[in-house]
Amino acid sequence: MSSIVIALPKIEDGKKIRTILSRYGFPAASVCSTGSHALAKMSELDCGILICGYRLCDMSYSELADCLPDYFELLLLASSRVINDMPQSVLSLEMPLKARDLVNTVDMMLNQIERRQRRRKKKPKARSAKEQNYISNAKMLLMQRNHLSEEEAFRYIQKSSMNSGTNMVETAQMVLMLMLDEIE
Repeated sequence: MSSIVIALPKIEDGKKIRTILSRYGFPAASVCSTGSHALAKMSELDCGILICGYRLCDMSYSELADCLPDYFELLLLASSRVINDMPQSVLSLEMPLKARDLVNTVDMMLNQIERRQRRRKKKPKARSAKEQNYISNAKMLLMQRNHLSEEEAFRYIQKSSMNSGTNMVETAQMVLMLMLDEIE
């Protein structure tokens, strides 16, 4: 689940933002006034958003952004003068803050994070060298014994895997065992 960490120089401002967010159903995990405390809190969480000010007592937003974990997004709260001098890649909201803008931006960011996580979960895991070796050996055996092309052998393993409800590595292992048992 995504979390929200708020890091602003004045802890009272952070608490006000947390109140606004919680009123709209976005629970903030932590409110802090230093970048180091924000980084420590983020390291305990799975993913989320860091809402921070331009300058904290121990570091600026850019130093904090450089240390930001990959699984966190940054939302900068700053004056219009600061925002105008900022790169386009930094997502920011102008101070003084409108609650509607904050809630809509946080909602959009959390939706993006959730979509990214779903895509990452759908992505198949990379096979180890050992697993890849099983598939390659089974393909070679099928190519030699059944006179199949490499693509046909791969498709055979893939189709057998789908039909039996096992993964391709297990199917390749079964093909190897069956064919090697016939030789003995």
